[in-house]
Amino acid sequence: MVGITQPTNGEHVNADGVWDLLQNKGKMTVFSLCLLLFADLLDLAVGYLTVTIEPLPPVVVGETVTLKCNFKTDGRLREIVWYRVTDGGTIKQKIFTYDAMFNTNYSHMEDYRKREDLVYQSTVRLPEVRISDNGPYECHVGIYDRATREKVVLASGNVFLTVMSPPNNISVTAENCPAPFSRYQAQNFTLLCTAKGGKPAPSVYFKRDGELIEVISYIHPSAVAEDGGGSAGVRGARPLISRDLDDTKLQRSLSLLDPEGRPGRLFTESPQRGRNTGQHTQGQQQQPSPATEVIPETVVSREFPRWVQSTDPLYYFSHTHIPQSDGSVLVQARLTWTLNPQLDNDAMFSCEVKHPALSMPMQTEVTLAAPKGPKLLMTPTRAKVGDTVRITVQGFQVGAGVPGNEVFPEPLFTWTRVGGRLLDGSAEWDGKELILERVPAELNGSMYRCTAQNPLGSTDTHTRLIVFENPAMMKNTQNPNNGTPRVDVLGPIWMVLALVLTVTVELT
Repeated sequence: MVGITQPTNGEHVNADGVWDLLQNKGKMTVFSLCLLLFADLLDLAVGYLTVTIEPLPPVVVGETVTLKCNFKTDGRLREIVWYRVTDGGTIKQKIFTYDAMFNTNYSHMEDYRKREDLVYQSTVRLPEVRISDNGPYECHVGIYDRATREKVVLASGNVFLTVMSPPNNISVTAENCPAPFSRYQAQNFTLLCTAKGGKPAPSVYFKRDGELIEVISYIHPSAVAEDGGGSAGVRGARPLISRDLDDTKLQRSLSLLDPEGRPGRLFTESPQRGRNTGQHTQGQQQQPSPATEVIPETVVSREFPRWVQSTDPLYYFSHTHIPQSDGSVLVQARLTWTLNPQLDNDAMFSCEVKHPALSMPMQTEVTLAAPKGPKLLMTPTRAKVGDTVRITVQGFQVGAGVPGNEVFPEPLFTWTRVGGRLLDGSAEWDGKELILERVPAELNGSMYRCTAQNPLGSTDTHTRLIVFENPAMMKNTQNPNNGTPRVDVLGPIWMVLALVLTVTVELT
């Protein structure tokens, strides 16, 4: 039936009353009535079709996602096709199709990417989603046209799948290190916390000895033009608590002052200066010789800064977001302040990362420590003239800060020879290992200094090289021409034989 509503009084009439309406009101024509009747018949022939998709909550990488396409129709179903939309909607890629005519379903993805699974005609399951699965999806439903049975009527719905990925790696490093120790002036120090693999970008903040650090936010020169991300709470900077009043730190600082209140001077140029005269004389009397085996001696000395910082540090915080090709975001957070070795030595700094895909923050920590007495290993232990000697840093003395006998930030190692140049003629050598090739006898008793330093302090370790005689080289030196004695010996023998022959001839 065709319903007609009059705008004047809202009277509703059916087809039986159309003629009365035309006679009484004169506002409808026969042509208009035919159009209405045709539209009603067309609607009955085509039927109706509506498509809706339930919104999806954010999911974490590795979870299973179900894409459910809800549709209502009174027509005959032809097919259901799922598309993944890329490039801002310009490209639609088929991922799954259900063919109602043959009651079959198949995936359009490559064999190694076939992960779709049909649950019920219009519902598709994606197991173990990846970051690359993030984006919009569309469900297209087609039904047959009732009038011709050859045409297909389509309707579609869309949904956005948000895939989150927690950071898979965080680390803390010191920028511009290894770096030398500044003896006479303060220097800035920067901790760099890097969080990789997060999507969306995680929030990053720093703690000192378990307490959140109040920071002043600034924009790093290399920062990406992107707002948001994490900060350690951009509030007004306040003085440090719980460490400025640390008795051990105050005692350590006061121990650097002489009785008159001036900074004490520690001599590190010569390892013999710290010994008394008797010991020095005894060392001269027992000067090692190539024929005497003496254990190489090691002398350790430390040097502290000759300035004392009086102001409380202000911490400056910045972060950058760098998009990665896999859809994740690389976050780099920097914490910068003016270093005070007396207070910052043995301080523990932690970088914590929060992310909606994590139930609790990720954390990594480092302990600032000045190097304390590198342990040196000399090989071979009994060096002979002509050997290649290697002096290597094997670690640090007990109590050098963090577990594992390591020092943070990484120290800078410099080798020098006390009272002369190195074997190759250079004044110094940088690295964890010093190599002396084909050592001569003249190097016996020479002293070598290894200086380990980082922004928190410096330490010197001395070791003495003992060179023993090489018997093989001594033989070659004593008998440079091994064939000459044989000629000298054979000469008299021939002379004796000649005399014997002469005497025999005369007797005959």
